Amino acid sequence: MSVEAEFKKVAEEVKKVKTQPTNDELLILYGLYKQVIVGDINTDRPGLLDPTGKAKWDAWESRKGMPKEEAMSTYVTHAKEIISKYGL
Repeated sequence: MSVEAEFKKVAEEVKKVKTQPTNDELLILYGLYKQVIVGDINTDRPGLLDPTGKAKWDAWESRKGMPKEEAMSTYVTHAKEIISKYGL
């Protein structure tokens, strides 16, 4: 299975875990996912009144410059850890 096919499969599976992952785990996945789908961050950082948006922006910005293939394989690794930790 190619990395891209595995990425798509795991991205769907991780949505179905029995228990909600921690915010930190979700932010890791979010940043990696956005890096794969969009590439380097292309928006301004949200303001003080949007702490959730700022956390997401920071998670994505922390992946800036990461190649798409590396982001995909890292996402797959983290998603599989979450799936095994929380179950489907």
